[in-house]
Amino acid sequence: MSLTVSQIIKYVQETHPNRWDGPTIATTLSFTCRFIVLGIGLLRIGWLVEFIPAPAVSGFMTGSAISIVAGQVPGLMGITGFDTRSATYLVIINTLKRLPITTLDAAWGLPALVGLYGIRIICDYLGRRYPRRAHVFFFMSILRNALILVVFTIASWLYVRHRANSKGKYPIKILGNVPRGLQHVKPPTIDPELVSALGSQLPIATIILFLEHIAISKSFGRLNGYKINPNQELIAIGVTNTIGSVFGAYPATGSFSRSALKSKSGVRTPLAGIITAIVVIVALYGLTPAFFWIPNASLSAVIIHAVADLVASPQQVFSYWRVSPLEFAIWLAAVLVTVFTTIEYGIYVSVVASLVLLLIRVARPRGGFLGKVSLKKTTGDQEEEREVFVPLTDNGVINSELTVIPPPPGVIVYRLEESYLYPNCSIVNDVIVDCVKTHMRRGMDLSTIKVGDRPWNDPGPGRGRTDLSEQEENARKPILHAVVLDFSAISHIDTTAIQSLIDTRNELDRWANHPVDFHFATILSPWIRRALIAGGFGLSGSSPTSAPQEIAAVVPYRDGQRDRNSVDLREQDTEGGRVDSGSLSSKSRKISRFEGRFSTALPSETPFFHLDLISAVNAAESGLGRWESVTT
Repeated sequence: MSLTVSQIIKYVQETHPNRWDGPTIATTLSFTCRFIVLGIGLLRIGWLVEFIPAPAVSGFMTGSAISIVAGQVPGLMGITGFDTRSATYLVIINTLKRLPITTLDAAWGLPALVGLYGIRIICDYLGRRYPRRAHVFFFMSILRNALILVVFTIASWLYVRHRANSKGKYPIKILGNVPRGLQHVKPPTIDPELVSALGSQLPIATIILFLEHIAISKSFGRLNGYKINPNQELIAIGVTNTIGSVFGAYPATGSFSRSALKSKSGVRTPLAGIITAIVVIVALYGLTPAFFWIPNASLSAVIIHAVADLVASPQQVFSYWRVSPLEFAIWLAAVLVTVFTTIEYGIYVSVVASLVLLLIRVARPRGGFLGKVSLKKTTGDQEEEREVFVPLTDNGVINSELTVIPPPPGVIVYRLEESYLYPNCSIVNDVIVDCVKTHMRRGMDLSTIKVGDRPWNDPGPGRGRTDLSEQEENARKPILHAVVLDFSAISHIDTTAIQSLIDTRNELDRWANHPVDFHFATILSPWIRRALIAGGFGLSGSSPTSAPQEIAAVVPYRDGQRDRNSVDLREQDTEGGRVDSGSLSSKSRKISRFEGRFSTALPSETPFFHLDLISAVNAAESGLGRWESVTT
């Protein structure tokens, strides 16, 4: 957040030179972000943070940590002469170029950094070596920052106190005068022009403000076994920044290092923040003269030491790769973009890439055609056998030595593995229709139909001309009787999906030249059941022609006219391979009515809805063969 504020101040001062100073910009930013974050919390839409996955958060945190470390190395070495707030890669290049001009500040920076890591490593080793005194070594370790600063501040005072030049400059850079107490307690002065100038920077500041806080709170919630309410956390951030703007503060959010330190010290509630505040206020009013001699290089060492822990470990990065290579790519993109541009672009890239990946997963759903395997379990003298449905193709999960038995000829079983919604419904339609056209017999001989009566995009052979090999191949294929859809993974369905399912039914009916049964297994929601019934699915005793042809018509039919280019195979006579729906409707109703035989727990008026997949497949198999004589 501090890095972001510095970049925003730089941006505003470059676009509006000599208008506002840094503290005014920072305080206005805090006050403005407060309204946004507080509004999100009060409107109870904190769930928006769930759209940003862990790899994206880790990516921009790693990139930010690298940026901060790179920006502090020049201060650690006493190197000047370039902008340390530019792109990270430029800071690294300029630092390496200027290593030969390292100043005396490095004597207070490098030893401080080595000392910080040395104390931590030694205390961690001794804690493991002597477990009974682990708590003693732990507290010694967490005091290392204070110890290093005290030691190097005393060394700085001893060395530079008598070495000021004629201009009052010292051989090394020290902190200098620190104003005593709270200097700017007043109502914030908000300039509307400044708020307008900050407009383009508010999204990134707000995202970091609540994202960093929510990431910390969730982490410690998992660690200590309590649940986080994002809305409550956002309200807390909004109130904090409202009060902070009265004291001239810039945007405040959670701190990874301070939260981790308190957690390891035994802190369990936010009440510990009051103790911290008291210590800070006492220091501001009583210790500021001692702050004068703190060397800047030692402060850079403390910052580098604290921020370096935010860089994702190799084990964590490898876990992203093992779980999801695509999310690893998002993590890597966030890091690279942050390093080569700014943290702002890094966050935007990671967030947008995560949302695009989510949309792709919804729009390109996984699914598969299923077959059956029999599993046997022997308990004592009893042998139990049950049937389960698994993908027909090898997916690397099912034992490859199992023999998967496909459904009976004329029945296909398809499992959808994503909610059935408008982005993905056409994909499902294409998969099912293409499978049927490839593996099922075409019920109508197009060579007997006039070219003008055929669908324009499926002309088939010329009238009276047939390909004997194609005819023989078609005759060997089974007749499509039923489609079984496993809805066990579907929690939502919408109007466009129902229309697509109707289109699938119409296409399959035309291809098979008779009504095809659609069975649905494991419907999870009453709203899904309601939607399917509205589309004409699941009901018994209905004429095939009574099912709706369109539920979401873009251009409604007028005066009872149908599309002249469509061929309604339900209403054609039996001559020339056509089927009269009136002559078959009673037969199909009689055969398709299962009287609750396979789904006794469901209402009898919807016999095509089934509790489980086995019941649905058994019901589909029961009517096999009734179209053989008609098609022949």
